Amino acid sequence: MLERHAYLFEDQEVWGEPFIAMIARLIAEYLADNDPEREAAWIAELDGDRVGSVYCMRRSHEVAQLRLMFVEREARGHGVGSKMVEHCIAFARERGYERMMLSTVSPLESARRIYDAAGFTQTKEKPDPAFPDGALAQEMWLDLKR
Repeated sequence: MLERHAYLFEDQEVWGEPFIAMIARLIAEYLADNDPEREAAWIAELDGDRVGSVYCMRRSHEVAQLRLMFVEREARGHGVGSKMVEHCIAFARERGYERMMLSTVSPLESARRIYDAAGFTQTKEKPDPAFPDGALAQEMWLDLKR
């Protein structure tokens, strides 16, 4: 997953090493302390090719966090991202989480459309040194009890 994130953003040099380091840290945290009863990761396929992934990670006993969602460029427009987000939300509901949150970044407009359509609401926005100048980290939340 780290390699795919790095590849996905390699033509956008402004993302740089802090972004890749952040992704590597998140994957390492998941691998080091995974609770298979309450956390999971999925790889999406389209026509037999791996084209995306998403993680559902425990933030607290009540809160799940959708993390590291990406879709390869050639798979965009096929509903892959929406299906992964829906699957992640369903998993979190089945595991008894009350809410789900995620962090995204303002230039990722297609991901933002998926999150908005799934019912997430933005609660915070601020600059983050892992992202390019002018990009804002956005925190979004979803009530899973509805």
